Amino acid sequence: MNEKPTGVTANKSNREFTISWEDGHVSVYPFGLLRAACPCASCRGGHENMRSEPDADVFSKQMEDSPSTRINNVVAVGSYALSIVWEDGHDYGIYNWHYLRALCPCPECRAGK
Repeated sequence: MNEKPTGVTANKSNREFTISWEDGHVSVYPFGLLRAACPCASCRGGHENMRSEPDADVFSKQMEDSPSTRINNVVAVGSYALSIVWEDGHDYGIYNWHYLRALCPCPECRAGK
């Protein structure tokens, strides 16, 4: 699995975040999924719960449209990750490329988990 993106787009009207990967795969993430899977220590319940893979339960969480699920800004973190700034001010999660690829919600990627 190639974990380098070739393009990143946040569509605020559709509330979808899209990453095109170097291997041709395209991942489309609902904003609610990205927030439910926030990789920061606070959202994960402490440093002892930090893992390189997202928790499986994030795929079944329903997060309604609210300031906590609206992206305000996306900031590059070096060449290895993104930080998402949410409208509610939360901006602690660093979503590295491996984590985002593992978070892909498409049926093909979910079947491999």
